[in-house]
Amino acid sequence: MSKACVLGAGAWGTALAKVLAEKGFDTTLWAHNDKLASDIRSAGENRRYLPAFHLPKNLSATSSLEEALDQAEIVVFVVHSHAIRETAAKVKPLLASSSLVCSASKGIENESLMLMSQVLCDVLGKSIEPRLTYLSGPSFAKEVAMQMPTAVVVAGKDAKNTETVQRAFASDRLRVYSSDDVVGVEIGGALKNVIAIAAGAIDGLGLGHNSRAGMITRGLYEIGRLAMKLGGSPLTVAGLSGMGDLVLTCTGDLSRNRTVGMALGQGRKLPDILAGLGHVAEGVKTAKSAYDLSVREGVEMPITSEVYQVLYQDKDARAAVVSIMTRELRSER
Repeated sequence: MSKACVLGAGAWGTALAKVLAEKGFDTTLWAHNDKLASDIRSAGENRRYLPAFHLPKNLSATSSLEEALDQAEIVVFVVHSHAIRETAAKVKPLLASSSLVCSASKGIENESLMLMSQVLCDVLGKSIEPRLTYLSGPSFAKEVAMQMPTAVVVAGKDAKNTETVQRAFASDRLRVYSSDDVVGVEIGGALKNVIAIAAGAIDGLGLGHNSRAGMITRGLYEIGRLAMKLGGSPLTVAGLSGMGDLVLTCTGDLSRNRTVGMALGQGRKLPDILAGLGHVAEGVKTAKSAYDLSVREGVEMPITSEVYQVLYQDKDARAAVVSIMTRELRSER
C-alpha cells in the first residue's frame, strides 16, 4: 500500500494523516473547507486545529474529494459522527472497490441510533463490511502528533484486512492492537465521551477524587451493559477502547468532553460553552443517541440518563449527582 486518504482535517484527522505520512504513505488530508485546506498547504501545518506541528512533505491537503480519493488504498473517516452519513454518500461513487476503509470517528447517529460502522455499511453497501475497520483507544491528537507512546486498537470483521490497517498505522510510537469485536470497540469509543461529561461536571462542582473515581467505574459498567446487549464483549470494554479511553477522557486536561462537563458543573449554560470551545465535543450529541438507544434496548444507564437531562432538559448538574447517589440500593453486579 502506498496511497492513503484521511477525510476530516480536525486535530485527530490531522494527527492520523501525519502518522500515515511518517510511515511512508503518500497521504492526502481532505478538509470540507477550501480555506482550511489552502492554509494547511501554504503553512505546512494545521494552524486552526493542530498548530505548531510541521507536516511531512508527502502529506498534502485538499477540499476536493476526487483528488483526495484518487488511487487511495486506505481511506480513513475522521469527520464528526453527525457528518459521517453525508460524507460517505459523497465518497461512495469515488471509492475504489479494493480500498480499505477505516473509521476513526466516535459516536452514535442521532436519528437512526446506528454505530458509525453501521452507518458506513448502510451508505456504502453491505459489501464494504469485510473492508471496514474501526480505530479507537486512548489517544489525544496532540500527544499522537508529538509522537508520545500511545496504544490503540483496530477492530474489523475480516482478519487479514484488519491486520493490514493495523500495520499501516503501527510504529515504534503508536502500538496498534487488533480485535474482531467491532461493536465493543465502537460502543466504548462513543460512550466514554458521555461519561467524560459527567466526570468533568464532578470536577466542576469540586466534589473530589472519590466522586470522580466512582463516576468512572460505574460509567464503565454502563458501557459494558450496552455493549453486551448489542453483541459486544465485556473484555473489549475492559480494554483500550473502553477502560483506556474512558480514563483518558475523564481525567485528561486535553479532553473537550471533560471541559464541557466542568463548565456545566460551574453553572455555565451549554450554548455558551460550545460557542467558546472552538472544537466539537462528540459527547454532547452522543448523549442524546446513547440515551435513546438505552431506552430502545431496555438497558439501565443512570449516568447517561442524567447527562442527557443536564444537556437537553436543563437539569442542574448538582441535582443530577444527587439523583445518582440516592438511587435504590442494590448489589454492585
